[in-house]
Amino acid sequence: MAGFRAVLFDLDGTLLDTALDFQWIIDEMLSARGHDPVNPSQFRQHVSEGARAMVSAAFGLPTHSAETDRLLDEFLTRYGNNPAARSQLFDGLDQLLSWLDAESIPWGIVTNKPERFSRAILETLDLSARCASLVCPEHVSRVKPDPEPLLRACRELGLEAGDTLYIGDHRRDIEAGQRAGMRTIACGYGYIPDHEDPAEWRSTHLVQDAQALTRLLKSLYLEFRA
Repeated sequence: MAGFRAVLFDLDGTLLDTALDFQWIIDEMLSARGHDPVNPSQFRQHVSEGARAMVSAAFGLPTHSAETDRLLDEFLTRYGNNPAARSQLFDGLDQLLSWLDAESIPWGIVTNKPERFSRAILETLDLSARCASLVCPEHVSRVKPDPEPLLRACRELGLEAGDTLYIGDHRRDIEAGQRAGMRTIACGYGYIPDHEDPAEWRSTHLVQDAQALTRLLKSLYLEFRA
């Protein structure tokens, strides 16, 4: 079947552009220590690897060290106080979500981001009531690239994995979707390091911007309804 009955999104770098909040906090921490701000384009490449990787890269520290741990604690405290000061939907995705809502197509989020941050962001952006399923690390025993979080979302939606699309900007997103038995869409506009090529992830589809994603979903849905 070419169509779909639900759509699941990764959060950071796929549905939401959250890098500006991370960069703002990191720059404040650097400035307080007399350092220059980060290079935005280089910094964005570390976002999908998580907070520890961002702190490590920004301060030029090993991934695991006592100083990295201290800076990570400060970063998470600052972020927890206001996780959505600058975050926003990628350009064009508000219209996509509105189309999904109008067609009564449920959509949800499967993320490796902790629930306390994810829920706060969705509430700030008025997306909580629209999101039919939110699966975070606290809800499962294994996170992506394991398929468990995606399969949990399907159960919450009352759908089979084959009826659902998963959209992400990282190799682990595509791997998790494939292992769950879903069709997948790789987002070339996300937080992708220079050494990664989304075309090599073997996703079902690949898009380079949110507008192309919208066109693809509408085309697949029309095929399903024809």
